[in-house]
Amino acid sequence: MSNELEPLADPGLPEHIHRRADTDPIAAKRAERQVAVLFSLSAVGTLLFFYSFFFIKEDLFIFIPVMGNTNAQQLGIGLGVAFGLLFIGFGAVHWAKTLMPDQEVIAQRHTMRSAEEDRSEFVKAVKVGAEEAGLGRRPLIKRSLFAALGLAGLPAVVMLRDLGPLPGNSLNETSWKTGTRLVTDPGDRPIKASDLEVGGVAQVMPEIAPGKERHLEDIAKDAVLLIRLRPSEFQLDAERLSWTHEGIIAFSKICSHMGCAVALYEQTTKHLLCPCHQSTFDVTRAAKVIFGPSARPLPQLAITVDADGYLIAKQPFTEAVGPSFWERKS
Repeated sequence: MSNELEPLADPGLPEHIHRRADTDPIAAKRAERQVAVLFSLSAVGTLLFFYSFFFIKEDLFIFIPVMGNTNAQQLGIGLGVAFGLLFIGFGAVHWAKTLMPDQEVIAQRHTMRSAEEDRSEFVKAVKVGAEEAGLGRRPLIKRSLFAALGLAGLPAVVMLRDLGPLPGNSLNETSWKTGTRLVTDPGDRPIKASDLEVGGVAQVMPEIAPGKERHLEDIAKDAVLLIRLRPSEFQLDAERLSWTHEGIIAFSKICSHMGCAVALYEQTTKHLLCPCHQSTFDVTRAAKVIFGPSARPLPQLAITVDADGYLIAKQPFTEAVGPSFWERKS
């Protein structure tokens, strides 16, 4: 018996099985229509998004057995975007599996950069492949694909509207007026200096007339933080010190970097911290920036008390609240 191992035979590649669309023109035409239908369904989904966004009322609800009462506009927007993207994907996959070239190719390993003649050949091959993909010969697919792709990108542009209105000059105008009472948020309860202990923090809003509701755009810019220190801990000039009351100082809660909510207070260091980008403000020095990307201190609200002992705004903000990158007049 020989101990030598016989070399293994090259198994090669299995015989290539052609698709029906490769050999049957009728099957190819059917597949083309199927791809066009999928792309058309994508376009219909995008049009559903536009219809829901602009024509369905925001307060319209419909009952769905599994989901219960559902906002019709949000349902239409969600289904429209989902169908718009989903059927583009289905159409592209079906197109590739039934109509695009189906040759099996062995690619040999080569250096990272090919020779210039190989690169030129690659460009030619890409052009040939694009021609073989059938865009030129299949105008129905081309038209339906371009329609679906053209519409699918528009919802992202339209939904930028839902980020909210441009602030314009509104950052210079808040609901804080001279004599406006500070009320707790939540609760809308007027607050006295005695309600806040040394080291305590409270979020407040300007008082509104009974029966009225706060507007969302006002809530976003009117929030104020109250912090109580010992008066001896402040390092303020005479004017800024006069804006405090019995050690209570008030700052806009809206970070002057990107408009996030400044929500963290370190009682030991007397620092306010924005959790978004770690801008840090020194409360004892009128919210001076000591760390992070913010370019200016938090606006300070001058406060005092009324005849009943409740905290009120001494005057409106003297500078714009919110992010510094927005054009401001103050």
